[in-house]
Amino acid sequence: MVILIGRIYDETPLGALRILVDRLWPRGVRKEGAPWNVWLKEAAPSRDLRNWYHANPEEQGEFRRRYLGELRRPPASDALEELRRLGEGRPVALLTAARDLTRCQVPVLRDVLEGEFES
Repeated sequence: MVILIGRIYDETPLGALRILVDRLWPRGVRKEGAPWNVWLKEAAPSRDLRNWYHANPEEQGEFRRRYLGELRRPPASDALEELRRLGEGRPVALLTAARDLTRCQVPVLRDVLEGEFES
């Protein structure tokens, strides 16, 4: 499975399935003609975890630990399986509206899909 990560505003290689993995719909983006193919909000951290991380941005390790815990339980585990299914035979681009790709859920999600962390 080839997994790319990026922002919704970035271009991705032709042929990659663009998947938005944010819980909230990005501001200023119209639903008609959205620049992604699939929206899997269930793959994103819960509202409580997002709010906690927003208040504690220096706690990246703890965020990762808590998010991995969420990915073990439905509905996030179901979304993870859907991501694996969607990535069969083609590259996928996991997209977010976050400004900093290193301090959001997308790298954690990529690591899980690539098998670096047990989900």
